Amino acid sequence: MELLPLVCLCLLSCSGDAVRVLVEQDSDAVLPCLISPKRNLSGKAFDWKKDESRKEKKEVFLYDAGLHYNNGRTGQDEQFKGRVSFFEDELQNGNASIKIQNTKMADSGNYSCDFPRLQSQTSIIELVVDQVLRDRTGEVSGAAPEPYISTLEDRNLWSLLQCEAHGDPLPTLKWEDSDNNTLPAAKTKISEREGRFYITVKITVTKTDNYRCVATQETLSHQVVAVTSVHVQRWVIGVIATSGALIFLPMCYLLCYISQLCGSVSECDCCTSIILLSPKSRMMEVEEG
Repeated sequence: MELLPLVCLCLLSCSGDAVRVLVEQDSDAVLPCLISPKRNLSGKAFDWKKDESRKEKKEVFLYDAGLHYNNGRTGQDEQFKGRVSFFEDELQNGNASIKIQNTKMADSGNYSCDFPRLQSQTSIIELVVDQVLRDRTGEVSGAAPEPYISTLEDRNLWSLLQCEAHGDPLPTLKWEDSDNNTLPAAKTKISEREGRFYITVKITVTKTDNYRCVATQETLSHQVVAVTSVHVQRWVIGVIATSGALIFLPMCYLLCYISQLCGSVSECDCCTSIILLSPKSRMMEVEEG
């Protein structure tokens, strides 16, 4: 296995002897460790640990003359079991680098690479895992299912929408429009039903659009979205000169009427059925209806 393409998956930044490796959550991370001067490590030992505190370290990967955690050796921390490998073909070049697969937020931290039976030489690596919020339903326990959207009121000028979700931990909710703008919503309400906690957020919308309710659980890196379409019919007051009657018209009807009076018929999908009539007959029909 070639090391260089794998290293290129990570962004490395160096400061003195320390190396920082930056990766996105769920991707693989290569932590570099090279002995100097170069020598064959096949019959030697190298030990990777993760610092949890000044006194506590987690066993990440230990190689000792061919025996390691992936072929029977015990002692590896549960956090890293089945996710850490080394580059066997590179041992002859003094390369003790490892790869951590499917990185998690908990993997962020400082790692050390030591050579116990060689001269004192330690590599310090800082791993930074950037969080990726995505739908993890079915992958992690407690992940919130898709939020439930309902329309509480539907009027000519506005609609009242409600979004509800549950999960453990309790998710946060927000409303967005089709441009991903976060919309101001009413006060969040939390309730309990049948041993489950629910979070509810209402919002009043005044324009036609696709609205998204986004449920997020930061600690689980989980985010799930529900979408609803809303059509808001805008009404205006108009005065018909032929009769003096005061009537209510949808905005699009009035625009079509004005455009025909001006001799310019433009596209207006919402009133296609009536633009074939003359302005006078059309307005008379609206009055009579």
